[in-house]
Amino acid sequence: MYLEHFGLNEPPFSITPDTGYFFAGSDHQAALNMLLVALRSGEGFLKLVGEVGLGKTLLCRKLLAALEDGFVTAYIPNPEITPKAMHVLLAEELGFRVSASSTQERLYKAITQRLVDNAREGRRTVLLLDEAQALNDQTLESVRLLSNLETEKYKLLQVVLVGQPELERRLNRRNIRQLRQRITFSHRLRPFDRDTFEAYVAHRLSVAGYRGPALFSAAALRIIYHASGGVPRLINILCHKALLAAYGPGAFRVTRGHARDAVADTEGANGHRAGRILGGLRSHGYALVAALAVSLGLAWLLGGLF
Repeated sequence: MYLEHFGLNEPPFSITPDTGYFFAGSDHQAALNMLLVALRSGEGFLKLVGEVGLGKTLLCRKLLAALEDGFVTAYIPNPEITPKAMHVLLAEELGFRVSASSTQERLYKAITQRLVDNAREGRRTVLLLDEAQALNDQTLESVRLLSNLETEKYKLLQVVLVGQPELERRLNRRNIRQLRQRITFSHRLRPFDRDTFEAYVAHRLSVAGYRGPALFSAAALRIIYHASGGVPRLINILCHKALLAAYGPGAFRVTRGHARDAVADTEGANGHRAGRILGGLRSHGYALVAALAVSLGLAWLLGGLF
């Protein structure tokens, strides 16, 4: 790997959601602040929406880490399940096991009792549903019914719905209007603008231990920004591949050529936008980076990034 070559302690552009790399200088911090304030205020339903690759899962993990001891949290990352399966997962997240033969009614009563117990102990319960656009109507309704439980001051179960823009379209349907009306705070994540993008790249390099001069040239940053559209996941992939392209021939700085090789090798990069800057991608870019992957034995890249 290129870590020693560039003076890095760890890979700076992994797409694994690592809260140590959370970037506070972005829209994500505003979203985190909104969620924390709303949860501490006892709000029932909250919503966070963003396109694929904008860092929603990382934000979920940061939120869970930021909640204090006064909260009990349940995180369900893929809720494309039945209402009963939802109740089983929620029960397990809340710390108690359920029998496979338990009926949905028994599960509901057991969860309700745990929510009441948490409230008596002065702890609030938060359910975080990632990829919530996958929830079917019946499961959404079961979550809404659980959220009906409340004390005189706050809900016994607070729910954070996190999903892609399809979630908003689902919530706009007439048959889900009861749930939509309960969403008191919402936030939509946006891609990075140019200044935020450059600060983000510098931030990740710094966290990974880089202390040298600018590692990416201005031209390389311009190419990566336009090719990524400001989407963090694509930024990470492109920066990682650009570092590989520089490392192969022994360069100590990422240049325009390394950046456009990375773009040529990456599906999903905005090649048509980058092309206006590059004057056309070099046809051998894919072969160059692929050859690097083979010669360097990058099983880590294939396993870690995809």
